[in-house]
Amino acid sequence: MNYRRIIPGATVDGFLIGKQIHSGGMATIWEVTHPELNLPMLMKAPVLDEGADPAAIVGFEMEQMILPRLAGPHVPKFIEAGNFMVQPYIVMEQIPGAALLPWLDHLPLPYGEVAAMGAKVAVALDSLHRQHVVHLDVKPSNIMLRPTGEAVLIDYGLSHHDELPDLMAEQFRLPYGTAPYMAPEQVMGHRGDPRSDQFALGVLMYFFATGTRPFGDPQRLSGLKRRLWWDPPPPRALRSDFPLWFQEIILRCLEVNPAWRYPTGAQLAFELMNPDQVKLTGRSERLKRDAFTTVLKRRFSEDTTASVQIGTVASFGASGPIIAVAIDLSETSGPLAEALRMTVAQILASLPGARVACLNVLKQGVITLDTTLDEEGRNKHVQRLVELKHWAEPLKLEEGRVSFQVLEAPQTAAAILRYARANFVDHIVMGARASSARRTLLGSVSGEVATHAPCTVTVVRTRRHHRTEYGDGANEKSEDSWTVG
Repeated sequence: MNYRRIIPGATVDGFLIGKQIHSGGMATIWEVTHPELNLPMLMKAPVLDEGADPAAIVGFEMEQMILPRLAGPHVPKFIEAGNFMVQPYIVMEQIPGAALLPWLDHLPLPYGEVAAMGAKVAVALDSLHRQHVVHLDVKPSNIMLRPTGEAVLIDYGLSHHDELPDLMAEQFRLPYGTAPYMAPEQVMGHRGDPRSDQFALGVLMYFFATGTRPFGDPQRLSGLKRRLWWDPPPPRALRSDFPLWFQEIILRCLEVNPAWRYPTGAQLAFELMNPDQVKLTGRSERLKRDAFTTVLKRRFSEDTTASVQIGTVASFGASGPIIAVAIDLSETSGPLAEALRMTVAQILASLPGARVACLNVLKQGVITLDTTLDEEGRNKHVQRLVELKHWAEPLKLEEGRVSFQVLEAPQTAAAILRYARANFVDHIVMGARASSARRTLLGSVSGEVATHAPCTVTVVRTRRHHRTEYGDGANEKSEDSWTVG
């Protein structure tokens, strides 16, 4: 097959070839323009010279299949592709930003900076996984940041799409990836678990925050397999001031068993953005690696990997959604509060891996100076946190599954919506107030949230069949709820 040469000044399917910006052993990348398309673009073409790596060709085929199926700000926009029968290439959006690779010249970085970057990448991974793709090559050179702040994942040559043939798995038996970042299950040949990307992000955050790779840079399969039984030095062993919450998060990402990591990228992002909500375990205070005898026991056990629970991207999201419950603390003991708890309990019964975020909005004046204490001298914010915890007690949720947030804002609905978008909430549950003149004039908070929420919203209300009677009279009522997808 005689392909057209891709050189500056040549034209391929209407795309004018400009400057070459990358030349590697697997692909070359060029700036291109097109008379009908007014945006910065890149053309990626595989290296097909004598001795070309077959895996590079297969990886290029995978990227040609996967990239057109992806959408959103966390991936490059797909423009066009040429097939191998005529001229293989991919034209995509040129991201107006830089990769994280130059960050390596300034390690170690401040903890807050690394955590903020990690949260952005976790959000990007969550978006990718929801589109049925596991990246499998998360590393600094494959992560870019848009000027607007979003992380962008590039290079899908090693990726796995749950609805497409996995050509890499079909044609090669050795694991493919970048050695320092490969998850244990990836080393074992499992390519479909989205939590593998979470492991790679854990390695990246460890490296950026300590200046040391947790598992080194092994070049042989035997070296890669050591991460199945050797645990990395805890970050606090390298930097004594390493925050407990950050070590907790990173070491959880680096667990050998994917089931012990975070259920979803959204939950990992939530923890990174809310360090005060991180549940600390023994991971957070570790200063030493496991004893050599423990390592030997794992190394020579009958089956080191028997207990590793491998998941698939097809089941992603159903096991670990975030449910935000907006609670009006003026009705913590009435029928609406009970109906709200009952609804949340029913949702949790079908989603055992879900996390609950209990929210209350402390309204602030737009132009007035608000006081932080109530009439009894108590801090309003703290008091509301306490009341939120009291409301949630009957649900009997373990500490790691529930968090509490008091949002200070002038507008209740806007605060709830802002929280839902920032924390990638999957489901909002809230109560609807009874009829009132204020509600009639200004509209309901629940209605505004249901109209503009980026996720499913369930609104719970109570209906009174009879007016309340005093003394021996009964207060008859029933509950109802409606859901907006």
